[in-house]
Amino acid sequence: MDYNKAKELLEKYGQEQLLRYYDELNDDRKASLLKQIEGIDFSLLDLIKENSEAKKGVITPLDSAVTIEDIEKNKEKYTNIGISAIKEGKVGALLLAGGMGTRLGSDKPKGMYNIGLTKDVYIFEMLINNLMDVVNQSGTWVPLYIMTSEKNNDDTIKFFEEKNYFGYNKDYVDFFVQEMAPAASFEGKIYLEDKDRVSTSPNGNGGWFISFVNAGLAKKAKEAGVEYINVFAVDNVCQRMADPCFVGAMIDGGYRSASKVVSKATPEEKVGVLCLEDGKPSIVEYYELTEEMRYQKKEDGDLAYKYGVILNYLFNMEDLEKNLNSNLVVHVVKKKVPYINEAGEKIKPETENGYKFETLVLDMVHMMDNCLAYEVVREKEFAPIKNKTGVDSVDSARELLKLNGVEL
Repeated sequence: MDYNKAKELLEKYGQEQLLRYYDELNDDRKASLLKQIEGIDFSLLDLIKENSEAKKGVITPLDSAVTIEDIEKNKEKYTNIGISAIKEGKVGALLLAGGMGTRLGSDKPKGMYNIGLTKDVYIFEMLINNLMDVVNQSGTWVPLYIMTSEKNNDDTIKFFEEKNYFGYNKDYVDFFVQEMAPAASFEGKIYLEDKDRVSTSPNGNGGWFISFVNAGLAKKAKEAGVEYINVFAVDNVCQRMADPCFVGAMIDGGYRSASKVVSKATPEEKVGVLCLEDGKPSIVEYYELTEEMRYQKKEDGDLAYKYGVILNYLFNMEDLEKNLNSNLVVHVVKKKVPYINEAGEKIKPETENGYKFETLVLDMVHMMDNCLAYEVVREKEFAPIKNKTGVDSVDSARELLKLNGVEL
């Protein structure tokens, strides 16, 4: 795209400010800016004018789940089915690792954070160790796809190379970069974060599949025979991915997707809950539950909205491809967006000053015909690291890891 075409495009959408500093740039920086402008999805800006979130349908509790007791009873059967699928190359694991360790006081990728006490133990290392358990159990390498972001891709790849992939077979590891979406002011004007750089942010954890497809990895996975993708987040160091018992339970039940869940610690716990929306699987955020729903009980005395999700999902590849052209809800989220002002000064706002556009993996669950709720023991599989201290922190995760026999 040349300057004149870019100018014409921006005039069409009222975004001429993106070329404000064009004449100050050298040729390389000019070319970079024009390329960024060419890649902007301007249709996202219409969502600001609409200024409305998709309304939830009729929410009802799940009618069934595979409980911890059910899993224990059927463990051998589920595990054997899962191991067979893994041996046949039908199962892949996909790590959402685009985040930085900012809240932990680090300027590096979150997965590089060292949680060790007497030795080095990195978040990435813990996750690889957990996946290695499956490799050792099945005698088969599980394809691992790692989604990074523009900000942490180079550091992440370099780190894995330096650490020799923590013993994982690098031939089974692929990295890909999450696609980005522009950030705009409350008036709908796209920000510049530098004179030659449009302000963008990752397109939300629901953007993993389109990024996976565009990187050519969905095609590669399909050609390798992968039928099921286990998507999981970087911050839960106790989680089990490509878990044969989990895979086997989904296949045995004939489900098209599955989610690992934990029983809520209290009715007020701030976790999304797996339930039904208009008869289809859905995840309701804790703040979307009414007071009545939060405390509603079933006949056996359990909470009706009991199962909290831990961002560990198993999807059928065929269904993901089928739903690719469906409209995944784009959430317009208020955020603090650093930018440069008309004087060319870099501004780091103290309060929310604009919108980012995000898709969420929980909306992908609602696109599935059904979803198995697979209950895991919280203390064994749920140790999220979101903060440096306190709840869901490095400290709490360390305690749970030690409880599970991990040396730190």
